Amino acid sequence: MTGKRIYLSSPHMSDEGYEQFYVKEAFDTNWVAPVGENVNQFEKEMADKVGVNAAAALASGTAAIHLALKAAGVGSGDIVFCQSLTFSATANPIIYQNAIPVFIDSDRETWNMSPAALERAFEKYKPKAVLVVHLYGLAADMDKIVELCKEHEVSLIEDAAESLGTLYKGCYTGTMGDYGVFSFNGNKIITTSSGGMLVSNNEAKIAKARFWATQARDPARHYQHSELGYNYRMSNIVAGIGRGQLRVLEKRVEKKRQIFEFYRQELGELAGVTMMPVNEWNEPNFWLSCMTLSGPVRPLDIMEALEAENIESRPIWKPMHRQPFFAEYDFVGDGVSEEIFEDGICLPSDTKMTGEDLERIAEIIKGLWSKQGVVE
Repeated sequence: MTGKRIYLSSPHMSDEGYEQFYVKEAFDTNWVAPVGENVNQFEKEMADKVGVNAAAALASGTAAIHLALKAAGVGSGDIVFCQSLTFSATANPIIYQNAIPVFIDSDRETWNMSPAALERAFEKYKPKAVLVVHLYGLAADMDKIVELCKEHEVSLIEDAAESLGTLYKGCYTGTMGDYGVFSFNGNKIITTSSGGMLVSNNEAKIAKARFWATQARDPARHYQHSELGYNYRMSNIVAGIGRGQLRVLEKRVEKKRQIFEFYRQELGELAGVTMMPVNEWNEPNFWLSCMTLSGPVRPLDIMEALEAENIESRPIWKPMHRQPFFAEYDFVGDGVSEEIFEDGICLPSDTKMTGEDLERIAEIIKGLWSKQGVVE
């Protein structure tokens, strides 16, 4: 193993030290609990940024999905349509609510929930909610999905954990459904080390989510609880990091875009390579640069070659309907998500990479085609 370590997508604090300013303020005022000015302002600043009425700062994106399902009225025995090509954090909260996931395939044009498969699922089931994902910062085909959900009077939840800063026809992902979810995990485009945000135009539902997130404590002098609560609220320290990170979101999106464009130029013409789809109506945040392979070079070949040089990459998410835990649940689709998983790879997309780092990665990858005796 040689060379400096290059990460897939690591935390990137601002050069200006915005995060330290807000964190220091929390320490100086002794507001280090899950309440305080940073929490309040982070919620307001996030809501203003994406253009919604209200937001609740929570301990994780998973917690935000859980509370979105609860706010949508999902309970025991209810069916939830869930995109199959995603990380398990999208689907797990369905089980938390003792509900039943039905997994929906992706389409090749977006890598996200297929409206055609969703329509077929509606012919078979009557769900309580639809959970769509904007994978790797690529927006789903939201017009058709929103239309279907309205037609069937079903709540729509957007898992925008990977797509903060992505625009669909001028609207931020996470704002077109009834609820939107963002994640600030350490590898996301901006991070608070951990944490998430639930957003909605329904201020009453967000207020209720905050109530559930703070152990559902009733407004009584003594400790009284009339509903089941959760310890899901974001701390004032973590929120301070988030406020600082939000100030550099555009810089991070621009760097991610440059990384993708570099890969597209350097690798896009290699035999069998197809870069992840970018549609004319989609302005992705390019959280991870991904591609699929149909030639003799396979994703594992690239991953092993990069790993040997101390460079991190990883496979595309394994679809939920292929996961052992979710094997018993139905799947509606034609196997597109499985093909993307089998053929796909996530390339190093760290915003701290230099031009030399990118050149090094490209040369390693192109070398695999040279060994096969084919370049274009």
